Amino acid sequence: MAEGAPNQRTRHSLAAENGAGDPPRMREDGGVSDAEFPDAWYLILSSRLVPDLDGGYTISTLARARQMADAGAQPLLLTVDPGAAEAHAAHRATFVERGAVAASGVFRNLFDEVVGPAGGAADWVREAAHDGTADAALEYRSVAGEAIDLPVVIDPDWLLTTAPIVVRDAAGDPVGVINGFGALYRAWLTHVAAGLRQEIDRPIVVICESRQLGELIVGWGDDRVRIVHTVHTIHLEPPYRDDADLNPLWRRWFAISPRFDAVLWPTAYQRDDVRDRFGAVANDLVAPHAVAGPATVVPSTERDTGRVVVLGRLAPGKRLDHAVRAFARAAADMPGAHLELWGEGGQRGALEALVAELDLAESVALPGLTLDPGAVLDRAAVYLTTSAFEGQGLALAEALAHGTPVVAYDIRYGPRDMLAGGGGILVPDGDEEALVDALRDVLADAALRERLSTEAVDAATTLSPARAMRTLAAACGEALSRERRR
Repeated sequence: MAEGAPNQRTRHSLAAENGAGDPPRMREDGGVSDAEFPDAWYLILSSRLVPDLDGGYTISTLARARQMADAGAQPLLLTVDPGAAEAHAAHRATFVERGAVAASGVFRNLFDEVVGPAGGAADWVREAAHDGTADAALEYRSVAGEAIDLPVVIDPDWLLTTAPIVVRDAAGDPVGVINGFGALYRAWLTHVAAGLRQEIDRPIVVICESRQLGELIVGWGDDRVRIVHTVHTIHLEPPYRDDADLNPLWRRWFAISPRFDAVLWPTAYQRDDVRDRFGAVANDLVAPHAVAGPATVVPSTERDTGRVVVLGRLAPGKRLDHAVRAFARAAADMPGAHLELWGEGGQRGALEALVAELDLAESVALPGLTLDPGAVLDRAAVYLTTSAFEGQGLALAEALAHGTPVVAYDIRYGPRDMLAGGGGILVPDGDEEALVDALRDVLADAALRERLSTEAVDAATTLSPARAMRTLAAACGEALSRERRR
C-alpha cells in the first residue's frame, strides 16, 4: 500500500467546502433503535474488564454492550480472569456507578462460576474433567475457593498450554483434570450456552473481543454458535509500515482468522493493509468502535481559545514528548495558551522532567485520569494526538463527536479514516515542524477552529452508535444465515 496520505489536500481543513462557517450541529443518527438484530443470544467475550485498566479496550467493549442493549439485543458480558469474586463484584459496581453499563447482572465470570453451591468445583467443571493428576514439573496455584488449581506456566504463549488443571471436590480432594485453559474456557461456554437455551432455544452469537480467546474458542464445536471477532489493536511492529513484521501475538491469529464467522476491523486502512498482505476473505468488514456525542455541541466561541488537550495513557507509544515540544513552539507568542496531558502511565516522570527542562510549568499540566473526558473536550480549542500507532483512537473519535478540532499525525491506524470527512489537520507522521505549524494555525485562527468544529461533528456520524449497530446487526444476520465457518 502506498505510504502517502491521500486526504492531505491542504494543511488546513480536509473538507472546507462542506458547510464551512456553519455553526456546529448535533448529528441526527445518534440513536440505535433502527438496528435489527436477529433473534439470538448475544455473548460478549473478553479476557477481563477492570475499571481504568486496558484503556480504550475496556471503554469500547462496554460501550458495545451498552449500544447493543439500547438496540434491543441485550448481551451478556463474559470474562475469564481468575480474580476473586469480591473483586469482580466491585468492578461491576464501579461500571454501573459510572454509567458504563445499566446493571451488574449482565456480567458473568468463569471463575465465579467454577465453584459449586456446596463448595468445590461446580458440576459442569467436574463433567468436563477426566482422570489424571497434576504435572509434577509445574507449580500450581489454587483459585476460586480452592475449587481448582491452575498450572503456573512461564511462557508468553501460556494460554496454549494443555497442562492439566486440577479439579477438586468440596473436601479439597482432586477428582480429575482438564487439559489446559482452552478446554476449560470451552467447557464454560458450553455450560453457559446450555443454560441460555433452557430459557429460550435459539442460536448464539459470541462477539469475541480478545485475540487470545479467539485462538482458544475457534474450534468450539457447537453448530448453532457463530463467532464474530472484533479487532482493537494494530497488528504491526515498528516502524508500522504495511510490510513491517507482525506482532508475535497476531501471527497464529491470522492463520485462523478465516474460520471466524466475521471479523470486524476498526478502520478501512487496517482492513485494506491486511487484504493487501494476506488476501481478501468473505467475512472481513469495517466496523469502527462507536462513540455517542453530546446532546448539544459547545460552540468554538464558548471554548477556552488557548486550551490544547491530550487524552490517553502516558506511554512511550503516545510520543507525548512531541506534543510538549510542539506546543511550546506553537504557543510561544500566545499568552494564556496551555496544554493538558490527561492520563496516567509510566512516562509521567519523563514528561514532568521535559516540562521542567523547557520551563513550561505555568503552561503545561498533567492532571491525571479523568472520568469525564467529554467535559475536558468541551472546554478545549484543540485535541492533539501524537501517537506512533493506534487501533482506532477512541479519544480522537470522542473529540470529533464533541466538535473539538483535531491535530494529528497520519499514522496506522485511525486519524486518516476519521478525518477523511474533515474536522482536523492531518500532518505527516513524525514531522514535528508540520505539527507545530498546524497547531499554531488552529490556535491562532478562530474562523478555522469554527469550521473544523462544524466538520468534526459531521465526520463523527461515521462513528455513531446507530451506524455501528446497523453494521454489527447485519454481520450477525449474515453469519446466522449460513453454516458456521469453524
